[in-house]
Amino acid sequence: MKQVYQKRSKCIGCAYCVGVAPGFWLMNESDGKCDLLGANLVKDEFVLDLFDDELEQNQKAAEICPANCIRIK
Repeated sequence: MKQVYQKRSKCIGCAYCVGVAPGFWLMNESDGKCDLLGANLVKDEFVLDLFDDELEQNQKAAEICPANCIRIK
């Protein structure tokens, strides 16, 4: 199973991830950064397990993130 990782401290709040994967990402109005919905904090990154049918949207989010704070592993 693949996972999506977000280093939230690097997020610049562009919300490109929200645009391509709105079921997984949400703009947090309180600090202007994006949240990975349902993720768990592991050390300094948020981590979410992905099913095969969820991979493409999150891969696209990782590819277009200008801050490079999203990765798939």
